[in-house]
Amino acid sequence: MNPVVVDCLGQRCPLPVIALARRLPLVPIGGVVRILADDPAAALDIPAWCRMRGQEYAGSPAQNEFDVRRIV
Repeated sequence: MNPVVVDCLGQRCPLPVIALARRLPLVPIGGVVRILADDPAAALDIPAWCRMRGQEYAGSPAQNEFDVRRIV
């Protein structure tokens, strides 16, 4: 299954995390949302959000890309 891509390039904190929080519930469990974000804070904010929300941070396949797998 291909990830759902959410383009947040050029957006500053906390907008990429807000976009993730809005999009993830629309993805089936096991699905992946790929956030495109060039805000340096995203590298810390997205994994932290996953820990707080019980979701899986699936890594960064490329620069400015952050994958989150929906667990619940």
